[in-house]
Amino acid sequence: MNRFVADSVIGFNCVRCGASHYPAEVQYTCSCDSEQGILDIDYQYEGIRKNVSRADLASSTQVGMWRYLPLLPVPDNAQLPSLVVGNTPLYALSGLAHQLDLKQVWCKDESRQPSGSLKDRASAMAVVHARLAGYDTLATASTGNAAAALSCLAANMSMRAKIYVPKDAPKEKLLQIQAYGAEIVLVDGNYDAAFKLSLTEAKENHWYIRNTAYNPYMTEGKKTVAYEIAEQLNWQMPDVIAVSVGDGSIIGGVHKGLKDLLALGWIEKMPRILGVQASGSDFIYQAWHNRETVLDKAAIAANSVADSLQADLPKDRVKALNAVVQTGGIYTTVTDEEILQAMNTLGRHGILSEPAAAATLAGITKARKDRQLEAHESLVMINTGTGLKDMTSIQKMLKSYGSENINQGKC
Repeated sequence: MNRFVADSVIGFNCVRCGASHYPAEVQYTCSCDSEQGILDIDYQYEGIRKNVSRADLASSTQVGMWRYLPLLPVPDNAQLPSLVVGNTPLYALSGLAHQLDLKQVWCKDESRQPSGSLKDRASAMAVVHARLAGYDTLATASTGNAAAALSCLAANMSMRAKIYVPKDAPKEKLLQIQAYGAEIVLVDGNYDAAFKLSLTEAKENHWYIRNTAYNPYMTEGKKTVAYEIAEQLNWQMPDVIAVSVGDGSIIGGVHKGLKDLLALGWIEKMPRILGVQASGSDFIYQAWHNRETVLDKAAIAANSVADSLQADLPKDRVKALNAVVQTGGIYTTVTDEEILQAMNTLGRHGILSEPAAAATLAGITKARKDRQLEAHESLVMINTGTGLKDMTSIQKMLKSYGSENINQGKC
């Protein structure tokens, strides 16, 4: 599979043991551990810098995440999806900045993706690499968003998607997956159980594995959200970028994108990263707060209204912890009640968020209250997914925080 990477790719580095591999030596993970030997892709930044500049991007006619093709592990001849993935808006929310007493707040709205979440970026990368490597079927485990994303992008590329989801996943997400024509396997267990079953059956049937924190290319898709934020802000980075954290793959992707841009000299500073976890699914927060080693730490029993944040043992926990530690950032946790309240607040600013996405604002609010964010700072929050994916939680939010704003008409 790895012979289908761009020439700018030097190799793959294991985040567990530190071993380096040439592209042709590995497919998904390092030999040190078939599941935990997660790889990170390394680039020849000097060569990229000589061949492409920020000015070249400004004159590009390509739209979406593929405008950054020179910074991605994809050869120029790859077949790309016709759906526009990426190119999501960055809103300035002056009212929210005033409410939080922060200098400036922007929202990177990933709910505007084709399937409604940031996970489309990884799935677009997955279908492109799967097609290059000769696969026609892709498999993934998910609590809903990654599954919907893969189903959507696979359908666009006329490929098959095999989806493993916990049987208690939100019904809206299951309906969305079905609408794209994917095959669903309902797992009697949580995300971790779905992950294990997906790996077993994908290997047995020789399907392409899309799982994040297993397939190193998924980080490379997700990192493009950081590229867009930087370009939309004219390469002047905010003080803080805030994102909710479950399995750890999105925050790891954001960090990777920022590291790329810093290595290329396209940005002058590294923003601090604020990671937000649900208090009922706070494995990485615990490790950060207690200075534990995430590879040795025992799993927890995760439970939260934010289904996308539930992870007993986050698969991308090394990258997720590094994202905060290496940027001088912080982790914080928020309750389900605080998440629902943040959903209500975002709605009042015109943004409909699912619980996992709204957790970001809840974490920002808490960090500001605890003086972990200062009034002079600017911040970008990432809205990872639309509230239309979980109307049951929208109903819970309205019951607790909504107002009676429906008037009975008379005739």
